[in-house]
Amino acid sequence: MKKKLVKSKFDPNKTKVSLKLAIARLRLLQSKKSSINNTAKKEISTLLENGKEASARIRVEQIIKEDYNIEVLEVLELLCELLISRYGLLLQSSELDNSISEAVKSIAYAAPRYDIKELSDIHKALVYKFGIEINNVQYDNYGNEIHPKIYNFFKNETPKKTLVNKYLTEIANIYHVKWECPPEEEEKDKDEVNMSYI
Repeated sequence: MKKKLVKSKFDPNKTKVSLKLAIARLRLLQSKKSSINNTAKKEISTLLENGKEASARIRVEQIIKEDYNIEVLEVLELLCELLISRYGLLLQSSELDNSISEAVKSIAYAAPRYDIKELSDIHKALVYKFGIEINNVQYDNYGNEIHPKIYNFFKNETPKKTLVNKYLTEIANIYHVKWECPPEEEEKDKDEVNMSYI
């Protein structure tokens, strides 16, 4: 006996619940990652105090990436809140309304890149609702429709030396460590700034 293929449908109630659960999960992750970063900053201050600047620089790069990650999680939380507040627009037709387009496409872009079940559930629901084009958004930023913070974070670029030096200086100040950016690093910072105008 042949099994019937059942096409999945968009479930409005389940999707709304998933959005609410995603908001709670995203807030929890932000809090957890912030706490881990604060501990890491204290450890970096110890490295600076002990003259282990090279190790401190490597660790700071990771902190910068995690700070960006926290910002992206916050943006995703806000986008989920936006979809809840404009839920009527999400339900009204199979055409994507412009006022929720960035939120829908940004979530569809980010969901496969995170191991967050609630985001994955929302992503599936959005594909059921608006079609395969929404799924294809995850492969590229067509028409610059993905929120810039989300898109830029997933480029996985190495933090600039200027930013690394700013973080190290800030950490040294917070934990009262006597550390100054070496002159050669300051020169690199100047070169980096000059290159940014080319």
